[in-house]
Amino acid sequence: MSAVPDQLSQHHPESVETPSGKWRSSENFPVGSFLIRRDLRAHVHAFYRFARNADDIADNPALSADEKIARFDRMASILDGASGEDSPAALAMRESSRETGVTTRHCHDVLHAFRLDAVKLRYRDWDDLMWYCRYSASPVGRQLLDLHGESRTTWPASDALCSALQVLLEDLAAEGTGVDALAAGVSSASLRRVLDRLLDRTAVLIDQARGLPPLVSSRGLRWEAAVILDLARRLLGRLRRGDPVRTRVALRKSDFLAAFVIGVSGRLRE
Repeated sequence: MSAVPDQLSQHHPESVETPSGKWRSSENFPVGSFLIRRDLRAHVHAFYRFARNADDIADNPALSADEKIARFDRMASILDGASGEDSPAALAMRESSRETGVTTRHCHDVLHAFRLDAVKLRYRDWDDLMWYCRYSASPVGRQLLDLHGESRTTWPASDALCSALQVLLEDLAAEGTGVDALAAGVSSASLRRVLDRLLDRTAVLIDQARGLPPLVSSRGLRWEAAVILDLARRLLGRLRRGDPVRTRVALRKSDFLAAFVIGVSGRLRE
């Protein structure tokens, strides 16, 4: 772990966190919904706040890469027991871990991903992106499964689902185009081919994730996984039909309602 500057290692009067104000309403997928056991929802929200606050640090244009990494290291040290109240999200996660007995490893993995974000702007290829998703996306599903005491045999399918949701790769070189194509306002034919190949790979991940709900013992979490799986399918379909360069592609309220009915009824589509 990197050394933490003195000003961040003491009882600092200001928080190392830089919250953007984003919360559950800004997400495309449910965060700790009512399908999650009531006694676990606060712990799901604590993990989400921890990740959200780390994400806000990573996105803060006023901080240098070294400053961001120092703040992540400070969050990690508080998570591991260091004194200080300059990271409320890390304090809350430390208490959550103490209450639930769930390892803090998933939190550290998320911080590892955000350290990468501070210094790395591009991922070479699909495998490189999947390695990044191992730390940025997979810990989210693993945290939920561990909170519910689920078997770790659920992890591969969960990792596939979380990675599918994370994918933002722009593999532009294969079609002889560049990142400037993203500023054109509409997808060119070559960029569309790139996007379609990425969606094909994402579809494989979603297919791998189909085995997750039947493996989950907790009824609420099983329903939650099924709902998210159906939402992922729906978002994939919208991205195939739409142009994310021209306009933001998003799920509608009707998608959430239909996914809920399908997920809870167990009628997952083939």
